[in-house]
Amino acid sequence: MNISWLLVGFAVVAEIAAALSLRYSDGFSKPLPTVLALLSFSCAFYLVSIALVKLPVSIVYPVWAGGGTAGVAFIGIVVLKEQKNIWKLIGVTFVIAGIIILNMASTGSGV
Repeated sequence: MNISWLLVGFAVVAEIAAALSLRYSDGFSKPLPTVLALLSFSCAFYLVSIALVKLPVSIVYPVWAGGGTAGVAFIGIVVLKEQKNIWKLIGVTFVIAGIIILNMASTGSGV
């Protein structure tokens, strides 16, 4: 596995941690979640910037953003017991399908 893709994976995890920390920061009024959110976002941006040295932005950014979106939606529904419905499922499925299609396009596989 290319180390750059591993960095993108860690950036997705950091993005998810940042978004979840924002939820608990209460509008940046609680210090610990606020600091965790800012550090996690900083880490995610740094990791993506390093990955972009070797990988195309047209693939990395959607994978990072989409992976974070799908991960947060999943955790929100499963762990935080947020409302689930067919539209959320369809939306997250489209995000994941888009990531897969972009990766197929970048490797030249597929149709």
